[in-house]
Amino acid sequence: MDTANRRILWVDDEIDMLKPHIIFLEQRGYDVATATSGEVAIEMIKEGRYDIILLDEMMVGMDGLTTLAEMKELDPSVPVVMVTKSEEEDLMNDALGKRIDDFLIKPVKPTQVMSAIKRILDGRRMRRDRMAQTYAQENSQLRAQIMGTMDWREWIQFYTKVVHWDLELDRVRDPGLRQIHHDLQRSANAEFSRYVEGAYEGWVNDDPDRPLLSPDIFREYVAPLLTAKKKVYFVVLDCLRLDHWMSLMPSLEPFFDIENHYYYSILPTATPYSRNALFSGLYPTEFGEKFPDIWDARSKDQYGKNRYERQLMDGQLRRMGIRVNPNHKYVKIYEKDEADNVRRKMVSFHDIPFVSLVYNFVDILSHGRSESEILQEIAPDEPAFRSLVRSWFLHSALYDIIVEMARQKATVVLTTDHGAVLSKRAALIRGNKATTTNIRYKFGSNLGYNPKETFLIDDPGRFRLPTDGVSKQYAIAKEDYYFVYPTEFHKYERQYRGSFQHGGISTEEMILPCAVMTPRDRSRR
Repeated sequence: MDTANRRILWVDDEIDMLKPHIIFLEQRGYDVATATSGEVAIEMIKEGRYDIILLDEMMVGMDGLTTLAEMKELDPSVPVVMVTKSEEEDLMNDALGKRIDDFLIKPVKPTQVMSAIKRILDGRRMRRDRMAQTYAQENSQLRAQIMGTMDWREWIQFYTKVVHWDLELDRVRDPGLRQIHHDLQRSANAEFSRYVEGAYEGWVNDDPDRPLLSPDIFREYVAPLLTAKKKVYFVVLDCLRLDHWMSLMPSLEPFFDIENHYYYSILPTATPYSRNALFSGLYPTEFGEKFPDIWDARSKDQYGKNRYERQLMDGQLRRMGIRVNPNHKYVKIYEKDEADNVRRKMVSFHDIPFVSLVYNFVDILSHGRSESEILQEIAPDEPAFRSLVRSWFLHSALYDIIVEMARQKATVVLTTDHGAVLSKRAALIRGNKATTTNIRYKFGSNLGYNPKETFLIDDPGRFRLPTDGVSKQYAIAKEDYYFVYPTEFHKYERQYRGSFQHGGISTEEMILPCAVMTPRDRSRR
């Protein structure tokens, strides 16, 4: 192993006593930095990356396990060797649970330290090389699938493989592999957009061979549980992508047996359409027919169209003949204070057989990132954004809320209304003053667009979308395009480039998770 430029961070509150060990490593080409406390080590990790960390388990102030947890939040992939005086099994299990790579029992010899370092770093290099070879083979197979003809089932299988590699490549931090994977995803979305453009009208008009869509989810996964008299929480995390869910799922597996299902969002993949479809079991045209006071398709108040989800759910329950006594509870969370309040009240939900919960954080974070230079710096790309979502979740009230659902022995159906795509390319569109301002979809009349970038729906009724007059059109952005008007084109092109948006056609926005989570029997663990 070439030791040049290998950076080691050694954290020990008695670091002066380890000077001979440090000199031994430096003489063999390692660059060794030291910290005398967990607090100092955390600040050093914030400022730069290390190839491996040696961490004392017993330190004054922040102990080794606490320091380890914070280190892994900052850099989940960094290998850590715990140096301890204790051989207690509980301690080792606790540390292993926090992803320790190896143990050294004090007193340690310099040769033991170097042996552990080489074993871990060489092993990681070999795993990285094997992963690169495996991915090269998989990439070829996935590209062959793109060049062929896939149906909706095969697109789900394809995208779940892509998400698997998203998470695997996050672990190796190889820019070359990441770029190859990004190119694969872009090619896939070009073909996926063409596929959806041709298939979607049939899907919403009851093609016998169609995927589950937004209006089907409650009937398919929630209603049977209620009919069987199960206690159910229906949790909708707004704008949660499949890769986000897959990165969060391991933290919930100790509490639930999780069965993953997949479905397609309706178009536009935007909250007023897709979430209302989830709660009502209806398509947008039917909102206007059955609930004229709730869905006013002419209104430009997009957020106002989701004020009546409780009423939409009540209507769906009535149509299905499902009676929930006492009446089900509906909770919507926009802000941290609201989440903290729900966390405190969770015990009071124990005897309510059906609770619906909408959590808007991921959507807010996506939009907030577009407007915040700090968030853009923290999460400049999709891997970093996944890490940010995961870090938030593990420290959020939502995590505690879902764990409490398991304690109540409730079945949780967790899903989302739509995903989001990292928008990279501006698409010029023209419209009159009545055209909407959405970034990934627009509706208006006489829209000027590029068909390579846009799926135009000029007969909304055929796609079960509100018409509001004979001239109404919907423009849906494909792939990673986002709409910009000619006026101040370059200003808004720069403003929205690299932002997460939704409303259009992409695998990230349309292929969504629906997890049925059954609480584990903790008495048997």
